[in-house]
Amino acid sequence: MDTSVKQILLSNDDGIDSPGLWAAAEALSELGYVTVAAPRDHMSATGRGFQKNADGMITKKQLTVRGQEWDVYAVGGSPSQSVAHGVLEIVPQKPDLVVTGINFGENLGTDVTWSGTVGAAIEAASLGIPGLAMSQQIFFDAWDRDPMSIDFTTSAYFTKFFAKLMLEKQFPEDVHVLNVVVPENATPETGWKVTPLSNFRYFRPYVEREGKLEEKGRIRSRMLETDKIIPGNDIHTVRVEKLVSVTPLSINLTSRTDLADFEKLLRSDK
Repeated sequence: MDTSVKQILLSNDDGIDSPGLWAAAEALSELGYVTVAAPRDHMSATGRGFQKNADGMITKKQLTVRGQEWDVYAVGGSPSQSVAHGVLEIVPQKPDLVVTGINFGENLGTDVTWSGTVGAAIEAASLGIPGLAMSQQIFFDAWDRDPMSIDFTTSAYFTKFFAKLMLEKQFPEDVHVLNVVVPENATPETGWKVTPLSNFRYFRPYVEREGKLEEKGRIRSRMLETDKIIPGNDIHTVRVEKLVSVTPLSINLTSRTDLADFEKLLRSDK
């Protein structure tokens, strides 16, 4: 392996066989050497979790991408574990960039905290490597038809576009991850916009239960209704403006309140 070229580690949460992963791999291969280390199994909505009982087994496979044979690695663990294994024992040197995705479905608002795609990018950032989390808006009817036939061409274009920027530019100190969401029916000509996360949930939870509390139940979700979307955030950018949302994330979760004033509040008698 030529370690003088840019080293890119690619992972996801939809599993090693996801077409979104391979669309990203093909696009990123034009920027440097891409190593794929992704969960062996489907691992959506796992956040940045490390599975205590994960076997950690790494299976090496060969796939053909852009007419070339690639060695890829299926990891017995979560997306974050896949990134950690990739950085610590698969890539021969510290990667210049970690890309996660392209995810089936959009990661917006406060939902990014349970996204395995975003969680894996945050794992990279915690190891001192910039992370790019890519997701594509997918409507439920597309899931019902044939999710494996979904076209990720446009999202692959934007994956390469933003990965190139991250490899070339010096980002501000507090920008550790870019969360990029591509709207349904976007093209390479679709505009993009830097926008903050919405501070509310995008997928609203509800419970389906067969009967009593002791019987089987499952938390499902409904997409936020359009008339409840307010402007000035990532959800509005994707759903209403139909632009690509680009949100810089920090791994520092400290509240942006004045800490001295907050301590005074805690210590006050009122």
